[in-house]
Amino acid sequence: MDKKSQVKCSFCGREKKDTNVLIAGIEGYICDNCVTQAQGIVKEEGSEKINANLDKELKLMKPTEIKKHLDQYVIGQEKAKKVLSVAVYNHYKRLSQSSKTLGPDDEVEIEKSNIMLVGETGTGKTLLAKTIAKILNVPFCIADATVLTEAGYVGEDVEAILSRLLQAADFDVSSTERGIVFIDEIDKIARKSDNPSISRDVSGEGVQQAMLKLLEGSVVGVPPQGGRKHPEQKLTQIDTKNILFICGGAFDGVQRLIEKRVKSQSLGFQASKKMSMLDKNNLLQYISPEDIKSFGIIPELIGRLPVLSHLAPLDGSALRRILTEPKNALVKQYVRLFELDGIKLDLTKDALDFVVEKALEYKLGARGLRSICESIMMDAMFELPSNGKDEQMFQVTLDYAKSKLSVDNLKNLKVA
Repeated sequence: MDKKSQVKCSFCGREKKDTNVLIAGIEGYICDNCVTQAQGIVKEEGSEKINANLDKELKLMKPTEIKKHLDQYVIGQEKAKKVLSVAVYNHYKRLSQSSKTLGPDDEVEIEKSNIMLVGETGTGKTLLAKTIAKILNVPFCIADATVLTEAGYVGEDVEAILSRLLQAADFDVSSTERGIVFIDEIDKIARKSDNPSISRDVSGEGVQQAMLKLLEGSVVGVPPQGGRKHPEQKLTQIDTKNILFICGGAFDGVQRLIEKRVKSQSLGFQASKKMSMLDKNNLLQYISPEDIKSFGIIPELIGRLPVLSHLAPLDGSALRRILTEPKNALVKQYVRLFELDGIKLDLTKDALDFVVEKALEYKLGARGLRSICESIMMDAMFELPSNGKDEQMFQVTLDYAKSKLSVDNLKNLKVA
């Protein structure tokens, strides 16, 4: 009994009667007060280490180095890669500035520049985002705008975007507030029409209005596990001031709006000359915020996405390089896939050129290359693993590719 009464905390010396909880170890004890203090010390030391790592990473990753990393996976799109590289680098600089204590005379606060990327389907918007996520030491998530609706309707709230970022940061709020979010398919929340209607546009303009404060920077209540908010749920408060938002969308049909705007600005004898100088195959390079507004994005949202960049359509040479050159090239994936069954795959130059030709013909972009390759190799992937031979050689020639890619298959692949 005497020994039990003398039990006390090995750190602060408090006796058991003076503590709420006394935790026993192998050779000592620790009280709840010391545990709380230790937790505060660990958190403080951890945040200092995070800031030190951030400064170290900032010195390593210059914009040219970020672009070099993107070049290994993404073919072409030089302008978009430069825009993203500068944006990420400036984001690091803003974070390092906020982590340092500023003097009383230093009143300059660097604000963030959110980005809007416009490009046809299959040009590499999502791939750019996924590739850049590999080199970041800040939380990164890709959200889809197609599932979002206005608060109170079936679908996901806008705050669900931050729920994904919070999960990517292992529910660390301070880390989440330094993250980068890529919102894909932003064009799918465009205003459906300019005509005023009795019914609300809950998945279009309503979502855009809900995103305004999120993009600009405000404290938002986020359900940690995602899903709908309800009154009894505990919400995590997140400040979006230092979160960088990158939005991407195909904006299908915006080319007509660009052409219409350029025509309306040209009058008289110079009009035909100016129109003849336009690159009709890549009208997106002339895109302006006015065209995005005409498409159905509200001006307030456009103003919160100050950097507007485009992704050029992929030509034949770019598609040919996409097939073979990147680290994760499509041909390399199929070679590896057949290797797992002990089959050596060989695609002739003519067969690869044929795949590119068909992808261009049906305007399928880089995604269409996989669709065509799957159609060509489906029978081989079905039959060859069952042959039972140890070492097999499978060569895809031009004639083989043409025979497998019949008219019926092409009808399924054709874009309307």
